[in-house]
Amino acid sequence: MLPMTQDDADLDSLVRKRIRALRVAQGWSLEELASRAHLSQSSLSRIENGQRRLALDQLVTLARALDTTLDQLVETATDDVVTSPTIDGAHGRMRWTVKADPGMSVVRQRMTEPPPENPARMRAHPGREWLVVLSGTAILMLGHRRFRLETNQAAEFPTMLPHAIGAEGAPCEILGIFDRDARRGHQRDGEDDAQGARV
Repeated sequence: MLPMTQDDADLDSLVRKRIRALRVAQGWSLEELASRAHLSQSSLSRIENGQRRLALDQLVTLARALDTTLDQLVETATDDVVTSPTIDGAHGRMRWTVKADPGMSVVRQRMTEPPPENPARMRAHPGREWLVVLSGTAILMLGHRRFRLETNQAAEFPTMLPHAIGAEGAPCEILGIFDRDARRGHQRDGEDDAQGARV
């Protein structure tokens, strides 16, 4: 048997604390989680307290019982918690990628122009988008419908409907979250379109 390194010991301690924290967050006693995981209460107590070796099969069972995955149960903290955006000053846009899902992106954009009235200038593509208005008033064109979004109001919609967003009267700022398909749709359609013309 190989000796345990400091990193192994830290991970071991983290997993034990995580099991206990998830159990407590569910409002479950040791007895209840032990029953759900098909373990004895004393075995679970020794696992949480570091008095029993962590076995892979038990971790899989505990992850299922806690409604999580083994990957999430043993995930380690990373030092790169803070990220900086990619800035496109010409189009008033900042973009962040989501590390847990690189296909997702978060975009903050300042818009000054109203959305196009011509449906031919709207885009449609696979995916879903979510956006919130940070300041000002935005107009969301979705198919043949027109939605007025005030500061702090949000919209979520399937992007197979032709859509566009722009400002009403004065500049507005939006924060949008794009799934992988929506992000690809924007990249294919040319993200550097005129500001305010399309989402």
